[in-house]
Amino acid sequence: METATGPLRILVADDHALLRAGIASVLAGAGFVVCGEAADGETAVRLHEERRPDVTLMDLQMPVLDGVGAIARIRLRHPDANILVLTTYDTDDDIERALRAGARGYLLKDASVEELTAAIREVSAGRTQVARAVAAKLADRMTQVQLTMRELAVLRLLADGKSNKEIGAALNIAESTVKVHLTHLFEKLDVSSRTEAIAAAARRGLVRTR
Repeated sequence: METATGPLRILVADDHALLRAGIASVLAGAGFVVCGEAADGETAVRLHEERRPDVTLMDLQMPVLDGVGAIARIRLRHPDANILVLTTYDTDDDIERALRAGARGYLLKDASVEELTAAIREVSAGRTQVARAVAAKLADRMTQVQLTMRELAVLRLLADGKSNKEIGAALNIAESTVKVHLTHLFEKLDVSSRTEAIAAAARRGLVRTR
């Protein structure tokens, strides 16, 4: 995988050492050059500044500075930076925050080597590359119903297994008010039970189930 001046140079940012090593090995085998590895977002920003990679592979959950923060800092200094998110997180919120921060692509870690290398090539050319599953979530988000902040708070506590009484106590609202919010949630999500509401919300990336 070459540019006019040689192989594409890749910076890999992930807090798991074994995973970083595995990704680096795969990339080297595919003809790329790994010009740096970062275990946290702060280091990723520094190494990007020092080594100016063609593409940065960025995980989202990292210490010191998370992936979204690192993407934003890099793009602030270098608006043309090519950053491809490579993560296990695929909720609507994760996807939207990363793309808004400036990522050109979003790929999940269960991607094949072929998908990864193709995504790197696309992103290196300044094009957007999003995994099919992620694209489906984005499309679903465009058409899904909008929840109020209070409804979303109730929904997330519901997903945590809280009872109506516990949700009311956590949000400092009456139990009867919780029931009203649940009624609205059921209508908006087109479900008829708490279990169905949690499942529907998880599919839309509104909550993470354990």
